[in-house]
Amino acid sequence: MASTVHVPTPIGKHALLITTLAVPLTGWTVHAVTLHRKLAAARRDPLTGLLGRDSYTTRARQILARYGDSTLVVLVDLDHFKAINDGPGGHAAGDRVLAATAQRLTVWAGSHGTVGRLGGDEFAVTVRIGRARRALRLAQLTQLLAQPVEVEDGVLADVAASVGAASPDILRTRDLALLQRAADAAMYAGKHTGRAVLAGPQHAAVPSINGRRAGRPGTHALGQAA
Repeated sequence: MASTVHVPTPIGKHALLITTLAVPLTGWTVHAVTLHRKLAAARRDPLTGLLGRDSYTTRARQILARYGDSTLVVLVDLDHFKAINDGPGGHAAGDRVLAATAQRLTVWAGSHGTVGRLGGDEFAVTVRIGRARRALRLAQLTQLLAQPVEVEDGVLADVAASVGAASPDILRTRDLALLQRAADAAMYAGKHTGRAVLAGPQHAAVPSINGRRAGRPGTHALGQAA
């Protein structure tokens, strides 16, 4: 019996073109997805998972534009954080405090807010909160941030934070840089008091460097303020 020989059918020009293009396109797709993931990761702080300065600024401005006078810009600075870092638990304990603070701020801000880590132990929040609820919500925030943090199994660290806030309806501006500058000055005015301070016009007039209160540690290295 004669054997049957199957001769491959020539690939059509269109099929060949599609096949030829598919290989590099697949490679570029994988590359694009990988790049997108890397960029998304770069926009977030690796320790806390919070937005970095630039991404936070973009989102905060969107919230300000959308909610206007019902927006609150909040700055948070941990008190005596160096003592935690230099304590028995070292930087690992400090990292746990930073991560816990980030989680608490995220919960407090909820779905109508955004939270960013500006660097070190400094955080920023822009959130939709109406005038009638500001005092209560800020009081809740200071209480939340003052809860001890477990830094080792069964070992708790006492923590506290200074909180300053600013609102467009009080300062007559929706400029994020100006609101953050006033919130920063208000935060310093209430340093170590255990209460949040809502900025008034006098806080907006405090001299600043790069959008932060003049004389504040690190102002020379913060770059352009959000």
